[in-house]
Amino acid sequence: MSPAVTLAAAGLLLASMFAGLLAGAADIAPRSVLLQLLDWLPLVSADSGLAPVELGLLSEIRLPRIVLAALVGGLLAIAGAGYQGVFRNPLADPYLLGAAAGAGLTTTAAIVFSRGDDMAVGIPLAAFAGAVGGVLLAYGLGSVAGRGGGTATLVLAGVAVTSFLTAVQTFLQQLRVEELQRIYAWILGDLGGGWGQITLVAPYAAISVLIMLLHGRLLDVLSVGDDEAVTLGLNATRVRFIVLLAASLATAAAVAVSGLIGFVGIVVPHAVRRLTGTSYRIVLPISLIGGAAFLVLADLLARTVLAPAELPIGVVTAFVGAPFFVAVLRMTRRMET
Repeated sequence: MSPAVTLAAAGLLLASMFAGLLAGAADIAPRSVLLQLLDWLPLVSADSGLAPVELGLLSEIRLPRIVLAALVGGLLAIAGAGYQGVFRNPLADPYLLGAAAGAGLTTTAAIVFSRGDDMAVGIPLAAFAGAVGGVLLAYGLGSVAGRGGGTATLVLAGVAVTSFLTAVQTFLQQLRVEELQRIYAWILGDLGGGWGQITLVAPYAAISVLIMLLHGRLLDVLSVGDDEAVTLGLNATRVRFIVLLAASLATAAAVAVSGLIGFVGIVVPHAVRRLTGTSYRIVLPISLIGGAAFLVLADLLARTVLAPAELPIGVVTAFVGAPFFVAVLRMTRRMET
């Protein structure tokens, strides 16, 4: 991997995170923020001069929000790259196999059948279980129907599962109309979960990212086609299943703590491939860093465009991602013709 590309991606991420720390209703001097960040480092002591209220705002509201945005963006982007490698299709998305629909269904059920505000931890767990369940259902259906789970069959199975789970979710919404605002707020994305949410998904994030990074070279082999990969000694079905499971785990972890944030898994991996080439040994790690920077910047826009009001993060990513998706679709059709 080119050190220049890695440094550029890391620099963009750090700059976006620092800008995110400065954005908000309360103005905090950049110098004070920088000194406070240095003070948090081991073996470093610096006097930022921040008042207790400002310090609490920085450490308990802004910093966990930015860290969560980076974590979710990185997970969605590397999951998107993994899906695109498995399906050999630049239009593949982390929500392709029913993860979003499954998470939306179980979260809706948790909100509808909960009592009071005791679902602060229950909603992320319900979303996680639904996302994983939706993917397993789609993969199982595709494997049975396609005798081995070909890519086209898996995509069609994902569409069928998504349609069914979305219909069930709509039915549940009608049972508690008074909770529609809360449900749609989660569907449009929320990054205000705090350190508790980060701790909740960190182990799953680490496992899924590590598995996908270790399979970058195998995805490069898989990209030449299943028949050629088999002649090179690669078990294409096993690699596809492992990467698919890891990408789904990353998607489930992201959805569990942030809601449904679309287009990150399409925009970032495609942009990375245009800049660095098609090798997944490079695309996967750079997508991880680039996705983190992308969502931090999107959250920065969400908090500042209509300040002091705040846009849902999913609206911002849709504004950016929908035109990008159309552009990718046009380029893909041009290549096919």
